[in-house]
Order: sequence, then structure tokens, then C-alpha cells
Amino acid sequence: MSQISLPFDWHGGAGAGDFLVSDANRLAVAHLERWRDWPLSVSVLTGPPLSGRSTLAWHFAQMSGGEIIDDAQGQDEHRLFHAWNEAQTERRPLLMIGRTAPANWTVALPDLRSRLAAAPHVAIEEPDEALARALICRAFDLAGANYAPDVPDWLLRRVEHRYGAIAEVTQLLDRAALSSGRKISVAMAKEALQSAGFLPIVPPDPSTDQRE
Repeated sequence: MSQISLPFDWHGGAGAGDFLVSDANRLAVAHLERWRDWPLSVSVLTGPPLSGRSTLAWHFAQMSGGEIIDDAQGQDEHRLFHAWNEAQTERRPLLMIGRTAPANWTVALPDLRSRLAAAPHVAIEEPDEALARALICRAFDLAGANYAPDVPDWLLRRVEHRYGAIAEVTQLLDRAALSSGRKISVAMAKEALQSAGFLPIVPPDPSTDQRE
């Protein structure tokens, strides 16, 4: 596990000061950092919500001086077409960011569709175990939550390894801790998740959870 540190004037939102790098996004990071080697001046970056797409794109823009088009699959097609042509003409890198692969975008302009098909595409995947654990810890740390050291591993066995699910659960536990004035322990987390109707995605392992 490593991270890309961003400067203090980065305003990408709470917790966006670092981009945690793991096997889930390492290929995407490497591709953007090798922007000089792109076969075209354009690439497409995709990833799930809360995966850090915008943070990584900002890092790319700072390195390359290139342009970013966020939520590209919802933008005007003529704008995308002209931006593509300008990037090629000016040899200035352009990164289009979307939620899904370009093949899944609804594109009416045949010329834009063919260009998107030719563009290198890199994806941020849902978090692997190492990244999921790091995200749990970072969410608590950024919130200033007081939590027991065994809580992240306990959650890791129960929370679906999705950025959105991790954010939902850690925010829920932080709110519960603030309202109750309690430290986030395994017992407190179990109680709060049950009260909220949260059902674990990954069944607990009886051999490791007898103490709970």
C-alpha cells in the first residue's frame, strides 16, 4: 500500500488529500503517470463512485498540464469531439473521466464513437482487501473518531468491498459514536449496524467471532 500525496491547496473535498494506491488502481495510476508514452493524446479513466477518480485526474493534470473532462459520458458529444481533435492537434493530453467503459456510453456521433473506441482506457476497480482496510481507517481518522484497533478488521469481514459501502458504514458508525459519546468498539459497531438494519455482506466466521 502506498499513496500519492497532494499539496495543501488541493480542494477536492474532505479526505481527498491523499490517493491510496493498491492493486485496485495501480494500473490506472501507472498509465496516467506515463502520459508522455500514450499512443494518442487522449485516454479514458473510469471507476465506481467515491473511487477517487477526480483526485487521480487532478494529480494527472498537475503532472502533465493536460485537460480533464469529468463525467464525460454525460457531456455534449460535440464538445467531446472538438476537445479530442484539439488534444490531437495541440499534442496536449486530454483525460476523459466516466463511470463505465466507453463501449457502454450512448454515443450518437459516429466519429466520436470511433475515437472513443480507439482511446486507451484504464479503470479503477472496487477496492481489494488492503485498500478496503486502509479506507476504513482513513475514514475514521479523518472524522477524528475514537475506535478500537480491532474494529477495521472486524468491519472488513462484514462490509462489501465497495467504496460506497465503506463510506456508508464508517459514516454511520461515526454518527453513532458522536450521538452516544461512545468509543467505536466491536460491540458498539455491531449494535449500531444491527439498529440501522445493516445486514453483513460477508458472513462472520464463527471461529474468530466467539468473543462478540
